[in-house]
Amino acid sequence: MVQQTGKEKGVLRSIDWWTIIIYLALLSFGWVSVCGASYSYGDTDIFSLDTRSGMQIVWIGTSIVLGFILLMLDDRYYDMFAFIIFGVMLVLLFGTIFNPHSIKGSRSWLVLGPLRLQPAEFAKFATALALAKLMSIYGYNIQKWKHFAGALAVILVPMLFIVLQRETGSALVYFAFFLMFYREGMPGSILFTGVAMVIYFVVGIRYADTMIAYTPTSVGKFSVLLLIQIFSAGLVRVYCNDHKDFLRILLSCLGVAIVVMLFTLFVIPFDVFYIELLVCVLMMGYLVWRSLATRIRNYLWIALFALGSVIFFNLADYMLNNVMEPHQRVRINVLLGLEEDLKGAGYNVHQSEIAIGSGGLEGKGFLNGTQTKLKFVPEQDTDFIFCTVGEEEGFVGSASVLLLFLALILRLIYLSERQPNRFGRVYGYCVLSIFLFHVFINVGMVLGLTPVIGIPLPFFSYGGSSLWGFTFLLFIFLRIDASRNMILRA
Repeated sequence: MVQQTGKEKGVLRSIDWWTIIIYLALLSFGWVSVCGASYSYGDTDIFSLDTRSGMQIVWIGTSIVLGFILLMLDDRYYDMFAFIIFGVMLVLLFGTIFNPHSIKGSRSWLVLGPLRLQPAEFAKFATALALAKLMSIYGYNIQKWKHFAGALAVILVPMLFIVLQRETGSALVYFAFFLMFYREGMPGSILFTGVAMVIYFVVGIRYADTMIAYTPTSVGKFSVLLLIQIFSAGLVRVYCNDHKDFLRILLSCLGVAIVVMLFTLFVIPFDVFYIELLVCVLMMGYLVWRSLATRIRNYLWIALFALGSVIFFNLADYMLNNVMEPHQRVRINVLLGLEEDLKGAGYNVHQSEIAIGSGGLEGKGFLNGTQTKLKFVPEQDTDFIFCTVGEEEGFVGSASVLLLFLALILRLIYLSERQPNRFGRVYGYCVLSIFLFHVFINVGMVLGLTPVIGIPLPFFSYGGSSLWGFTFLLFIFLRIDASRNMILRA
């Protein structure tokens, strides 16, 4: 039986007040931004409940009360009922798929009279709790494929339900949990594979129609196949610890690439794509042979990585033009510079960049932003609220907000690392991974650096569901951290 020995300090004395201060600062900056983004010339009362700034005060107040309640609950409840909370949330997500109310093309909202709630926002903390519970079970080892598959299922099921609600942006947030997996021992090769796929997609699509001078060779195709060869050689060096094989593969691939490029440039122009593809096939054959000869399985895994990379690259164009929705395809083309479409898919980002740029160093001042007051930027108080910060507060205000988020992330890393058990550490890293993903993607899409996928900026974007969801995430972790000083014994 587990019992407490020693005297536990009160919760309010044990919680991390630095994180609370950062939370309150972000809420304050967020309200000012919502007020600036939703204000219209002629408004006389920014505190009226008929305005978004007034309603945001209600959401902030209820969030603070909610945070206090979460702190007062026994931290053992979060561990004990983690799977039950997750199960209830899955039922809610599944039921929302058949929701008759469609808002902006999405069926992710439950309409309860005047109140609208988005279950996908609350599913994040439920999924984080379920992962923490699963991975804290005695004997769990993420490096075992059976165990890792269980954790993946916890992520993929809510993702599937959210996609079926036509809320792809919220579903993509769940990829943030892979950062936690990496911290808990997931092989770095899996994370590297994901990054490599993104590189293949961007380079291959962006330069697919750009030809190497005086040849019929696509820069995109040639570059991606060469990257596959270089990455595979690097993996041999890291995971097989064989310097000779690394040099043999790398120099052979680079040598063939240089020779065929010189030949096509100065002798007979031809498409070197097929030669590079043949080199990839020969490299994979060599890796399989080395695996059989040395009985080192990592050679085989690297060969499969190369094969998967080639298949993915050749399917990338099909995925873009036949799998993705038209609006998603246009957004990616705009991001990659293949289209401008300043009156369509690129309009939001273009107007957002104008608003941020017009703010200059110190900004135009509170409620003085012209781009936002004249409503040039769509969704400027939700997904694109950071442009309001840039216009009214300038570079100084934008940098201050980003520094606050950086302080929150660093603080969450510190708190996660000091957890005495795996449940607290896993949950803490889930929380900071979600916050990091939201901030990086949201600010990136406002600046035109990442695709527009429609996810809120934590504590800034208008709305109760996102604010409550982030409060659940943060304050459950603060309650778990507050109990770290308990001395337990069997």
